[in-house]
Amino acid sequence: MIPVVFRISPIIKITLISLYIALTIPLPFLAEFTKASVSPIILWLGIAIGLFFLAVILSELVILDDDKISVTHPPLISKFWRKGWSLNWEEIAELKLRTTGQNGIVYYFITKARDRAYLLPMRVAGFARMVEIITEKTGVDTTDVRPLSQPWMYLILFVCTIFLLLIDFWAILTANN
Repeated sequence: MIPVVFRISPIIKITLISLYIALTIPLPFLAEFTKASVSPIILWLGIAIGLFFLAVILSELVILDDDKISVTHPPLISKFWRKGWSLNWEEIAELKLRTTGQNGIVYYFITKARDRAYLLPMRVAGFARMVEIITEKTGVDTTDVRPLSQPWMYLILFVCTIFLLLIDFWAILTANN
């Protein structure tokens, strides 16, 4: 099998980056307007650094091949960022369900030695296809496995973010006049 690469879903990337921009872009303008002690230049620098790190986090890759599942980042990023993990198919004993603090459901790969658990990546584009390959390679029952959040949730958040960006634009224009 040729390695299959799954990336974080574009709707998730676009929504999170847009939300970050909507929440941070007004800050330098407000600092200038209110004569805050923090320089707008420092805020712009902080926003740029934060956007860079958000892009790095959202560059995560899930790679499935004949031997294993790997969660990593592109090579240049993984040299300086976290290395990720890799798990051979034959090491996987089961998928174990856990609830999150927000009442969501996540799944962990449990190794046959029962000494480790690895979080199943759930925000990738092509999640259903990834789960099919996992079932094929491990024989683990995945009939109840669903993505952590549905696309419509991110669509609603994206629409709210657009409204927030419009209000930001209005506030910036009003502050500059």
